[in-house]
Amino acid sequence: MSHNKQVALVTGANRGIGFELVKQLALNGFGVILASRDLEKGNEAAQSLKQSGLDVSFVQMDVDDQDSIRQASQTVNETFGRLDVLINNAGVYLDENELFMTMDPSILEKTMSTNFFGVYHVIRTFIPLMEKRSYGRIINISSEYGMMNEMSQRGVSAYKLSKLALNALTRLAAAEIQGDIKINAVCPGWVSSDMGGPAAPRTPKQAAESILWLATIGPGGPQGGFFRDGKAIDW
Repeated sequence: MSHNKQVALVTGANRGIGFELVKQLALNGFGVILASRDLEKGNEAAQSLKQSGLDVSFVQMDVDDQDSIRQASQTVNETFGRLDVLINNAGVYLDENELFMTMDPSILEKTMSTNFFGVYHVIRTFIPLMEKRSYGRIINISSEYGMMNEMSQRGVSAYKLSKLALNALTRLAAAEIQGDIKINAVCPGWVSSDMGGPAAPRTPKQAAESILWLATIGPGGPQGGFFRDGKAIDW
């Protein structure tokens, strides 16, 4: 990887939207780090893209494990010395048919651990690499389920709450970040993947295309926004 090439990292990227994001970033000239908690599956996914001539490498990272995040950050710093784009894609969806007040509390705890605290710790750990160059683009993969008006509807409670918190995190971080570092959240829509299921109308490629514009916005681009298909959502 050239030292002048921009470097992007995507979490939860061995399949689905994350894998497609890695592929599309590499096709657009980025050196891309595919991050996955599963060593074997992550390596296989990265190798499949490298065999197509794409500039992709692999780092093992479990967003539920702060030591794993710190080790991954150290590896990225030692190997590349920079990070220009961070896409927080890793997430879980555990409570489709559960009600908030009667679900096993472990469902909420696990969901928040991954979908909120995982993102929080990844940003805190990796942002110094962006601050070194006073440049970075952070994209949090959220959901329209994280809109406030969704909280009055029954079902998917843990997932909804985690994405509401993620959207709030996006705004809170945006209010504090210094330099040309942009952080935004985006809803990819209902996507055909292991999480979205085969009936979903959007492909991972379509989802990736609706996300990646935020990776290359200029210094006048949005900060602390929540988007779907390039349009701001008032949540």
